[in-house]
Amino acid sequence: MHGSGLELALVFLLAAVLVAPMFRRLGLGAVLGYLAAGVLLGPQGLRVVPDAGPVLAASEIGVVMLLFVLGLELSPSRLSLMRRPVFGAGGAQMALCGLALAVAAHAAGLPWTAAAVVGLALALSSTAV
Repeated sequence: MHGSGLELALVFLLAAVLVAPMFRRLGLGAVLGYLAAGVLLGPQGLRVVPDAGPVLAASEIGVVMLLFVLGLELSPSRLSLMRRPVFGAGGAQMALCGLALAVAAHAAGLPWTAAAVVGLALALSSTAV
């Protein structure tokens, strides 16, 4: 699809309306559904959006919105009560995922320093979701 911005917006809106309730019914967050819809519609999926360039700005806004939603859901008092599981399990997940992804990136040909940055960045994004 090489449509205008309005056509792309309508396709994304339709995908969000269809995918979000499905993911909520499965017990997963709507944000995860939006990410899955983006992968499905993108260049590696159905190629509804063959080039990621036109939607790059919207994807950056989506990351900001994800962080905003996370901030709304966590009050300081609730975070204080959950500090041990959050920092313990979250830190362990971050370290293990970062290490596994860094090893995979190094196996794909990146030098260790770049692989570590890529691994930790991807681990951080998966921890947030």
